Amino acid sequence: SDFKLDQETLNKQPEEVFSIISKLGEGSYGSVFKALHKQSGHLLAIKQVPVDTDLQEIIKEISIMQQCDSPFVVKYYGSYFKNSDLWIVMEYCGAGSVSDIMRLRKKTMKEIEIAVVLRDTLLGLQYLHNRRKIHRDVKAGNILLNTEGHAKLADFGVAGQL
Repeated sequence: SDFKLDQETLNKQPEEVFSIISKLGEGSYGSVFKALHKQSGHLLAIKQVPVDTDLQEIIKEISIMQQCDSPFVVKYYGSYFKNSDLWIVMEYCGAGSVSDIMRLRKKTMKEIEIAVVLRDTLLGLQYLHNRRKIHRDVKAGNILLNTEGHAKLADFGVAGQL
């Protein structure tokens, strides 16, 4: 899905552009919401970060995501300032995190399912490491699955650029 937010859209107030549907959970620095892009009907994830957070860290997180274009890394679409929050607009992964899935299913994942998740995660790490980026917080809660069953690395809150 080649979703993009054009400059005109990025200059609007975020609540004109998106409808917040529900809270998905807590990421590093802020809450993450499921949102609808009103114009296209596209579902997105929006992290709302209080601006009094260490902005240097947030800017680093955004810049690392912005430089990535991989099917194994959650995509970044743009940011908005709203009152005292920064809204970070990202790809929505409809099946949730691996930790969500493990908790909801109450039974262990099959070996083949683990293998698929691990493969995608390692391909994501390979992509990052080839670009001298390190994630530094790989865990089940930061591996997200889309509805097609593809795993993507998310939450670059403590990532680094070497």
